[in-house]
Amino acid sequence: MSPREQHLATRRAAGLFDFSFMGLYQFQDTGELELQQSRRLAGIEAGRVAYTLLLNEDGSVFNDATVWNMGDDGWWLFSGRPSDIDWLRGAPRDRSGEHAILALQGPESGRILARLVGADAVRSLRYFHFIEREGMLIGRLGYSGELGYELIVPRADEAKLRAHFSDVPPCSFQAANSLRIEAGYVLFDREIDGHANPLELGLERLAPGRNYVATRKLVGLEIEEGHASSELPAARVTSQCDSPTLKRGIALAFAPADVRTGDFVRVDNAYLARVVSLPFYDPQRRRPRENPF
Repeated sequence: MSPREQHLATRRAAGLFDFSFMGLYQFQDTGELELQQSRRLAGIEAGRVAYTLLLNEDGSVFNDATVWNMGDDGWWLFSGRPSDIDWLRGAPRDRSGEHAILALQGPESGRILARLVGADAVRSLRYFHFIEREGMLIGRLGYSGELGYELIVPRADEAKLRAHFSDVPPCSFQAANSLRIEAGYVLFDREIDGHANPLELGLERLAPGRNYVATRKLVGLEIEEGHASSELPAARVTSQCDSPTLKRGIALAFAPADVRTGDFVRVDNAYLARVVSLPFYDPQRRRPRENPF
């Protein structure tokens, strides 16, 4: 299957993605983890996942991450780069590479997962929570903008886990990338450039109690025909794709902080684009929270 076909298969039914490249760091001390990321952890109970930001000393975003409350086993922090261990302070245990991490994504993912762990387990699992079944962690979250699950097993059990999903197409990074662009999700080394602060990324809710000033902001763009006037505000594209779902060119970009939805801007090479609301797909972001059956 081509990346476009993988993308559409995930939107229509399900796709399987390999996220085993992710960095995984274990913290035993809640206070130590508090210093590493932007969220207040007191209200995050065992079995819950929280989306968070790793912040540089100047308040800019170093990377995004998820924290998992493992109960008596402390906390797990996942980020997109194993090399993030060099940035983290303190002495977390680096567990990167110990596990296979498969992301089952798409509107049929709940039904497919139920074949393995039972309908009751799938039905009871809430968004951004996780459970353990027979040595496998199952988290209800994802990167596609669809209902989805991340399945975490020891590396030695990867082949056995994959065998349960032989009828689900394996999907590439290119498919994952176009899905996340449609869903308006940021990516390290793209939107997260090491300089943007949470307000500029539209993620200020993840850093409560801090005051930021935005000199630019992340926006969605629909690519228009024709060339842009040099008098239009300039925008810098961070991620772009020909959207298989929307059937048009779309992009994430940094634009001046005062641009509004509907404004036209001039993109990097002088072509024309129109500012639109994010996300492009599922504007209310309801699909990941839908009933799995």
